[in-house]
Amino acid sequence: MDMKNLTKTQKLTLSGAVMAIYIVVMYFTQSFAFGQYQVRIATAIYGVAYLFPFLVVPLGLSNLLSNMVMGGLGFFDIVGGGVVGLMTAGCCALLGKGKITSWAVVAPIMLIPALVVSIWLSKLINVPYAALAGSLLVGQAIAGAVGAVLVRALRNIWREI
Repeated sequence: MDMKNLTKTQKLTLSGAVMAIYIVVMYFTQSFAFGQYQVRIATAIYGVAYLFPFLVVPLGLSNLLSNMVMGGLGFFDIVGGGVVGLMTAGCCALLGKGKITSWAVVAPIMLIPALVVSIWLSKLINVPYAALAGSLLVGQAIAGAVGAVLVRALRNIWREI
């Protein structure tokens, strides 16, 4: 299968599969995805937009849906999560289009969710921004590393198809 020239049907199918994977991973990891250090392994999947830029919108929607179903912090967290998903996946896609090393996906996966989500989350749960951003950076560093490894593994697999 030519992974560079996917048909619209193949892109739609891959988008649905990636959205489902994101939500399932969030479901099974929610016990530590919403805690003090918020290790959201599902955000590692944003890195896949490095390989497939058309996944930016589905990944943003995935975050929105998971926050709607599992988040419980209301409108700003739901919509904000969707925007953060779009921003993070969008940055990963830009890195891929620019042919920057795939290890660079660590930065947007780690920094954007931690620093942007902390803006409204600090107000919602009444925790100082710096303390919250610091704890989120710890969890997102793990997700960023997993995202880079995921992209490299997928790139190697699809190179052989």
